[in-house]
Amino acid sequence: MFEKMRRKTWSFLKVGLSLAVFSIFFVTAALGAPLKVGIVETLSGPQASTGLKCLAAVKYVLNAFNAAGGWGGAPVQLLEYDSQGNPAGAADKVKAAIADGVQIIFQGSSSAIGGQVSDDVRKHNLRNPGNEIIYHNLGAQAMEFTGKRNHFYHFRYSPNAEIYVKALVSAMKKAGVLGKRVYSMNQNYSWGQDVQKAILDYASQGGYQVVGATLHDVNKIQDFAPYVAKIKDSNAETVITGNWSNDLLLLMKGVHAANLKVRFATIFLDQPGNIGNAGEVALGYYLANGFNAEGGGKEGEKFAGDYKAKTGHYPDFVEPPIVFGMQMLCEALKKVKPEGGKLNTTTLVKAIEAVQITTPVGKWRMRAEDHQVLLPIVLSVVSKDAKYKVDDTDMGFKPVKVLTADEAACPVQADNAMQRPK
Repeated sequence: MFEKMRRKTWSFLKVGLSLAVFSIFFVTAALGAPLKVGIVETLSGPQASTGLKCLAAVKYVLNAFNAAGGWGGAPVQLLEYDSQGNPAGAADKVKAAIADGVQIIFQGSSSAIGGQVSDDVRKHNLRNPGNEIIYHNLGAQAMEFTGKRNHFYHFRYSPNAEIYVKALVSAMKKAGVLGKRVYSMNQNYSWGQDVQKAILDYASQGGYQVVGATLHDVNKIQDFAPYVAKIKDSNAETVITGNWSNDLLLLMKGVHAANLKVRFATIFLDQPGNIGNAGEVALGYYLANGFNAEGGGKEGEKFAGDYKAKTGHYPDFVEPPIVFGMQMLCEALKKVKPEGGKLNTTTLVKAIEAVQITTPVGKWRMRAEDHQVLLPIVLSVVSKDAKYKVDDTDMGFKPVKVLTADEAACPVQADNAMQRPK
């Protein structure tokens, strides 16, 4: 009798196990494979500090998205690829990401690398209709990305050179601190060349003369003293620079050593270390960027506090715009369902075009004509009155003006090459 009961129990167990396996198979088949996304960034070498901040901001948003259920009933899988700071390395990593099944690629810490990523994504999509991937451009800001190299599967979630320079010039002129003599100091590649062009283009509107211009090698200059001397000799009142990474850190160090009395108008001055390197000569310097915790009021401080709790530091430099851009992507993903068990990236592109979000400093939206995000720009000045101090100094970035997305926007470029699929 005992043996009969044992066989009966085992039969029930086998039926239960079979049903469980079938249920798992059915659910898996219905949901399909998890969505894979990949970040191709500089995660080692001299410029890794920027790439690692990109990675931290991406993880901050994806962790929250996955905690809320992910996409298609499964967590989004983030794969990391180190480009090692050069386009050739990025090209290899894009190939690896595609082979791994990645459908969305994130990158943003360099326009030189961004150009490689964008071209590789475009070429893949032309060769593989129906299996397109998306380049989610987090911060490669050269004009060409929404101009002659633009394509339907590219989105830029940061301003371009014209937007930044327009904001700096208009705000500083209105405040009476721009002056009549401006020096252009930039890195000699697509981004720096775009900033220099914008400085020249806005000279008439800003009422200034460009009294000197330097385009220097990228990430190769160890001593900026000769360049600081050129600025001093020009008798410039303001230096407008798009420099970032070591090229801005070392420039600030050179300015401090020379005790140069000139105002800087910058885009990346909130990169950690710059105020520490410049010291009190930085008081009165201007910064244009996409976020300021103090300027965002209670919501800005709430976001900054949560970011610090999750990452160990307040959001700065490239991080806030990346967070908001990733939040736009996640909002779009919520509106897109799996098709045949996978993501239809063309459907997602159209969903991103329709997304609008409200950040602590204002509304963000995506312009469908060129996939350039339209976002508010915060103008800040280095001051001891700032609520949030930086670099273990008594100085920080005091917000002085917030331009709305419409006020900050520049027209679609005449050479915009984006073509919508038929």
